[in-house]
Amino acid sequence: MTIAGSDSGGGAGIQADLRTFSFHCVHGTSVLTCITAQNTLGVTRVDAMSPEAVTAQFETVMVDMRVGAIKTGMLLNQEIVKTVAKKFVAFGLGNVVVDPVMVSRTGAQLLDDAAVKTMKDLLIPLAAIATPNRYEAQILAEMEIHTLADMQTAAQQIYKLGARSVLIKGGAMSGALKAVDVWFDGDRFEVLQTEAIDTQHTHGTGCTLSAAIAANLALGKPHFQAVQEAKNYVTEALKYGLAIGRGQGPVGHFYPLL
Repeated sequence: MTIAGSDSGGGAGIQADLRTFSFHCVHGTSVLTCITAQNTLGVTRVDAMSPEAVTAQFETVMVDMRVGAIKTGMLLNQEIVKTVAKKFVAFGLGNVVVDPVMVSRTGAQLLDDAAVKTMKDLLIPLAAIATPNRYEAQILAEMEIHTLADMQTAAQQIYKLGARSVLIKGGAMSGALKAVDVWFDGDRFEVLQTEAIDTQHTHGTGCTLSAAIAANLALGKPHFQAVQEAKNYVTEALKYGLAIGRGQGPVGHFYPLL
């Protein structure tokens, strides 16, 4: 299941998540939190779903289907964050991947401070795997991140919030750390590095990564293996980014066909 926003341009959010699920041969269900009007050039409008609508979508799926894993994306506001966290507790869900969509890769804050605090207090502690980018990790760990050692320290701090494991994404890092992610599960650190793909068509990479992790968890793979395979998938998809529209295109989710 993906709990996220709709991207009318098809590059990120629910649309990217469902394509990623399909690539991994798992059936995708969805809970829409908001509807965005956007294209490759940017977002022009956002309309939130009500907490009641979020609850209805979630419960209707859960009472009928076996959901092997869940990922969260854009939750938009404090009430939706609270609603989602409450439902995770009520249903006793374990395989939860929290992509804390709070700050874009360029550093623009996407949630207000109240929603950020609620995510930190209520949702991160429920995560089997939390996947913050550099800027989100800075907020969650309450520190600046510039070096690999900083990434490792931040991962430890976010782990202390209650997440069972943390993946800090290095897409917003510079220089040699550009394609480096840091994993921490309370026992060990792992540094994941793939080749840095030189492309402007990177829209939806964060959504795609967390969706791929969730798909791998649903297939029964251990947490770190799920992360490794998801990172490799995103790297390959970046090689085949789609040059559509006049701006930043999405990754090529079905790259074997391209």
